Amino acid sequence: MNAPPIAYAASALCLVIAALVVNATHEAGFGIVLAVILVVAAITLPSWLKMTDQWNRAIILRLGRFRGLGGPGLFTLIPFLETIATVVDLRIRTTEIRAEEALTRDTVSIAMDAIVFWRVVDPKRAATEIEYYRQAVERVAQTSLRETIGSHDLTQLLSDRKTADEELRETISHKTAVWGVEITSVEIKDIAIPNSLQDAMSRQAQAEREKQARETLASAEIGIAIKVREAARIYAEDPVALQLRQMNLIYEMNKDRGTTILIPTDMANSLGAMAVVAAARQAGDDKKTAGQ
Repeated sequence: MNAPPIAYAASALCLVIAALVVNATHEAGFGIVLAVILVVAAITLPSWLKMTDQWNRAIILRLGRFRGLGGPGLFTLIPFLETIATVVDLRIRTTEIRAEEALTRDTVSIAMDAIVFWRVVDPKRAATEIEYYRQAVERVAQTSLRETIGSHDLTQLLSDRKTADEELRETISHKTAVWGVEITSVEIKDIAIPNSLQDAMSRQAQAEREKQARETLASAEIGIAIKVREAARIYAEDPVALQLRQMNLIYEMNKDRGTTILIPTDMANSLGAMAVVAAARQAGDDKKTAGQ
């Protein structure tokens, strides 16, 4: 890790002060000693003054043993005794994983893509317990993805991805917790199945929809039949209601045509008899008028 700019600025300031002290004191012993101290401080300052960003932590070793964490901001090291082994980033990271030709529990070969969101919560363990924690997280995520695929049926993976996401997150977290790494979430991005299986699933879905449509139509027919049977029972018990219904149907069929239709029913016969009686009465009235 390089020294921060402020360390170099402080070194330059020490050199300037040392030069001023030498010019001011000339042969005075105290001035020479002070100038030497300032020069030594200027040389060593960049080696013991360090700085890290807000999201970084420095792993400090003292004679090869873990001493503590450095940062965020400025911190100091003991020259020649303490060193910075590595710097750990605490921000959330993403890792894409893919499992190709993995078999589900019902022996279907699929390919699955997922994204793992993770972060380091214990920098000490991440630096001292494992050599390359980034690669380890990726390898563990890939193997856990295959384990999850093998423990589920294809239908479960396709219909309930949230449950599969949570199970996969718990599986990876259990393995990475000893390294100080936390898995915040896992999201399955895509599930690829063979084309032949896609066609079969499409036909099955179409057959299911057709079955549901036929069942719905049959239910509607049953409902209509029940209502028709109830109406027939009412008409059988009340002939007048049936005649009114017939008249309403005749009116509805011909209200926009302007035509007259006679139907050979009891209603039509009664209408014909009434017409004959009316004609006879009219003829009698005509005869009376002629006799007068």
